[in-house]
Amino acid sequence: MFDHVKEFADALDRVRRHAGLSYRELAARAHYSHPHLIRATSGKHLPTWDVTAAFLTGCGVPPELQKVWRRRWDNINRGNALELLQRADSREDLGKALATLAGRRSLRDLEQLTGVPRTSIQAWFSGTRRAHRDRLDTFVRTLNATPEERRAVAEALDRVSSGRSRVAPAA
Repeated sequence: MFDHVKEFADALDRVRRHAGLSYRELAARAHYSHPHLIRATSGKHLPTWDVTAAFLTGCGVPPELQKVWRRRWDNINRGNALELLQRADSREDLGKALATLAGRRSLRDLEQLTGVPRTSIQAWFSGTRRAHRDRLDTFVRTLNATPEERRAVAEALDRVSSGRSRVAPAA
């Protein structure tokens, strides 16, 4: 999945080059620092949607094309959540995966959407509290998680609860 992040970053950089902009010129247009924009095209991490949208706007990409980019970004972001869930071996790993699955929603929005107090959500995301299976399943179901994502959450919770590491697939 992280190959998709690299491909996304490379595509962003191609847009910048096609616009004929240096990172400093883009920074002035996008209202983000040039190091921040360079990180967005590094391929190491998926940039936030806010950074991506500012990057595209700064390069002159019209809003109707940004919708296509947003769908691509959402797909990659959801895929990252699944991969993080499959690799989660600790409460912190599980929390990071859950936060990725929740996307850019605020804790307040998540509380209103799911009915789970934001202090509990924050504790789950930070890995300081283990979620109960039923409550966590309700939470991820409310986020419109796919059956595969829900299964990965349950498996990660089992691993974390038992202290087992995930088993690498046989070659």
